[in-house]
Amino acid sequence: MKRILLASFILISSVKLSLAQTQGQAADVNKAIEADRSFNKLVERKGIKGGFLAVADPEGIIFKPNAVSITSFYNNIDKQEGSLTMRPNFARIAVNGDLAFTAGPYTYQNGTNDTDKVYGDYVSIWRSDGNNDFKLLINLGIQHPEPEQEAISDFKNPDSTKQVPPSKDPFAGKRIILATDNLFNRSLTMSALASYKEFFSPEGRYYFPGFETITGQDKIMKFIDNEGIAITAQTTSAGRSTSNDLAYTYGKARIKKGNIVSEYNYVRIWEIDASHKWNILLEVFSAVESE
Repeated sequence: MKRILLASFILISSVKLSLAQTQGQAADVNKAIEADRSFNKLVERKGIKGGFLAVADPEGIIFKPNAVSITSFYNNIDKQEGSLTMRPNFARIAVNGDLAFTAGPYTYQNGTNDTDKVYGDYVSIWRSDGNNDFKLLINLGIQHPEPEQEAISDFKNPDSTKQVPPSKDPFAGKRIILATDNLFNRSLTMSALASYKEFFSPEGRYYFPGFETITGQDKIMKFIDNEGIAITAQTTSAGRSTSNDLAYTYGKARIKKGNIVSEYNYVRIWEIDASHKWNILLEVFSAVESE
């Protein structure tokens, strides 16, 4: 019994010491960028299948075309042909470093000619495995024509003043972000433009199939207005950092453009502001197409 009590005391003391050492010190976004670049190198060395399996979180998902386990999908195919190159130009990390995202352009090629190249953008969400390493939790991509210009890189370290004390209820954070995503989805049915004005970050990025990255709330709203987009969406799941400053949601969407109605998956990244209001920092829609 004494040994058990001593072991418990040592464990609690070490946790307190760890928390004291990290208190007030925000995580470095470069950790997320390096995780992305390391993933790219693994894909180059091991191939697409090997690269994804090497970095997959046990609960990691991709959309093929609907949400499916990364490990289940790649363990059930012989090989994914072609080469994939990814380059992050947008990234954030939670204050305590347990959650992050990276996004940027990708090039996929399954051939030897430039005409065989496919261009697009990807979004990757990373979660700490508890051993100071990031694992791939969600990956989603869209396709568009070869970009005419590169999007400006936007890498920022988290603001520790936005950190909210952890809730005593471990499920409270997820409930709050689920409720926020559901509220945004309900508001979309009334007015897409008003919803994006209320919920989207001024520096947010928008990824829609067939189009290059759209940066900035005003440009996003102009795009939605010009395209005559009407959106209905339903939340599937969500997650939030334990420092309560960065979160993600994903779900299904039905988008109407004129007389054409199409099905999509969506992923959103949420960031809390100084007033503790959640804003969408990134949104990506991926068309649900038969494989």
